[in-house]
Amino acid sequence: MKLTKERIVDAGMAVFAEVGYQNLSMRQVADRLDTHAGSLYYHVRGKDELLALMADRVCRRAYDAGTQALAGLPPAAAWQEQVEAQATALRLSIKEHPGGAQLLAESPGTLSTGALSLMERLLRTLLDAGLPAGHCGIAADTLLSHVTGFVLQEQNQPAAPPAVTPELHAELRERFPLLMGPSMPHLSQDEKFTRSLRLLCAGFATLVEAR
Repeated sequence: MKLTKERIVDAGMAVFAEVGYQNLSMRQVADRLDTHAGSLYYHVRGKDELLALMADRVCRRAYDAGTQALAGLPPAAAWQEQVEAQATALRLSIKEHPGGAQLLAESPGTLSTGALSLMERLLRTLLDAGLPAGHCGIAADTLLSHVTGFVLQEQNQPAAPPAVTPELHAELRERFPLLMGPSMPHLSQDEKFTRSLRLLCAGFATLVEAR
């Protein structure tokens, strides 16, 4: 098959999923494509550009997913619902790619237009909601950082939870009564994510009300 930038990005994503950010190399990508590393440089200048292209692909797909989520809301949807739709679509989209959260986290340094589009739309949502302009950048960055961190935790969860004996559980509950006690709800990841978004939006809403 003809070597193209799209095929190189495909191979880069596959290698990234296997070896991670630090261990990705152009040689490994070339091996995946059954070609010489030198031939890649006709299309991609090096690892940094390849990572930027990979991050941009993840962000663009996430942006498109957010567009669909927003289109599914009723016309009179509150700004909190719009924020939740964008953040939820972003989480689900980057979870589809092993390492997607890490690519998203690195995307500002590559000036990914896909990542900038995500930030621009979120800023517009917050500005239209009446959040003071001076707070919008921090609010949008906090939301994106929260999504990224949440998915990083999800993607790095052990395959099986550690074994906890009744004795260990009793000891932990005695040492950490708030964390291990009945007042701490046991939520699914989806429910935990939704509640965390709503807590953030509740905080942002106090700034809107204070204007």
